[in-house]
Amino acid sequence: MEMFLVAAVFGIVIGALSGLLGIGGGVIMVPLFRLVFGMNPIVATATSLFTIIPTSLSGMSKHVRNKTCVVRVGVVCGLAGACLSPVGVIAAAASPAWLVMAAAASVVAYSAFTMVKKAIVAPKAPKSSSGKRAAAGKSAGGASAEASRVTTEGDAPTASATSGTSSPAASAEDGTYAPPSFTFAFVAKVVAIGVVAGFMSGYVGVGGGFIMVPLFMALLGVPMRLASGTSLLAVCILAVPGAIEQGVLGNIDYLVGIATAVGSIPGAFLGASLVKHVPERTLRFVFAAFLLVSAVALVFNEFGVV
Repeated sequence: MEMFLVAAVFGIVIGALSGLLGIGGGVIMVPLFRLVFGMNPIVATATSLFTIIPTSLSGMSKHVRNKTCVVRVGVVCGLAGACLSPVGVIAAAASPAWLVMAAAASVVAYSAFTMVKKAIVAPKAPKSSSGKRAAAGKSAGGASAEASRVTTEGDAPTASATSGTSSPAASAEDGTYAPPSFTFAFVAKVVAIGVVAGFMSGYVGVGGGFIMVPLFMALLGVPMRLASGTSLLAVCILAVPGAIEQGVLGNIDYLVGIATAVGSIPGAFLGASLVKHVPERTLRFVFAAFLLVSAVALVFNEFGVV
C-alpha cells in the first residue's frame, strides 16, 4: 500500500510536467523506477512505456480542447513512430542494460542542451504586448478567429484568413503557428521525427517527447506552446505498439505502473491547462532543466554513485 501511494504522488508531478512540457513522462519515470523502486533497466523502461499511454491521453485531451496542438502533425508523427516502437523494444532486449541506460542519458542530455540554447536566444515577450495582440485579435472579428482555428488544427491557412500576416517562424513568437501545406518535403520531416522518436520510445521506454518537442520547433517552426500538445498527441499513438510488446514479453510491473497513472492522469490534465499561462521562454528553461536532471541521475545510477 505504501508503494502504491508513493508511486501515485510521484505520478501527480510526472503528469503535471507531461501536460505542461509535452513529454510522455518517461524521462522522469525511467530514472524514478530505477532509483526509487529498484527496477532493472528493462522492467523500468517497459513500465514507463506502459504508464506513458494514460498519462499522455489525459494531457492530450486537454490540449485538443484548448487548441494548443497541431493535430495533423501529431497524427502523422505518431503513426510513423508506431511503426518503429516495436523495433526499439526488440533492440533493447538484445542490448546490455548499461547500453540502454547510456542511450537514454545521452539522448536526454542532448535534448536538454538543444532546448537551453533555444531558451537563451528566445525573446522576452512582455505581458503588455500579449495583451495588445489579444485586443487586436478581438477587433479583427471572425476572420482572425477562423485563422486561429485553422492553424492549430494543422491546416494550411487561406489567403483571406492570413492576409498581411507574418511567416510561420515569425508568428511562432506569439504562440500561433501557420504550417505550410502538407507537401512531400514537409511530411517527410514529420515522418522522420516520428521514426526517430518511435525507435527511442521502444528502446529506452520514453514517449519520445524530449525528441519531438525540440525537433518540432527546429524543423517545423512550431512554437513551444503548440509543440507540447502536438508531441503528446503523437506519444499517445506511437507508444501503444511498444507497450503491447513489452506486456507480451512480461516486462511490465503493472502495480507500480497503474499506481503512477492514478496520479499522472489528473496531473497531466492540470499541466495541459497551465500551458497558456506560462511564458514560452520559461517553458523552454523548465523543460531543459528536467531533462538535464534526468540524464545526470541515470548516469550516476549506472556508475553506482546513487
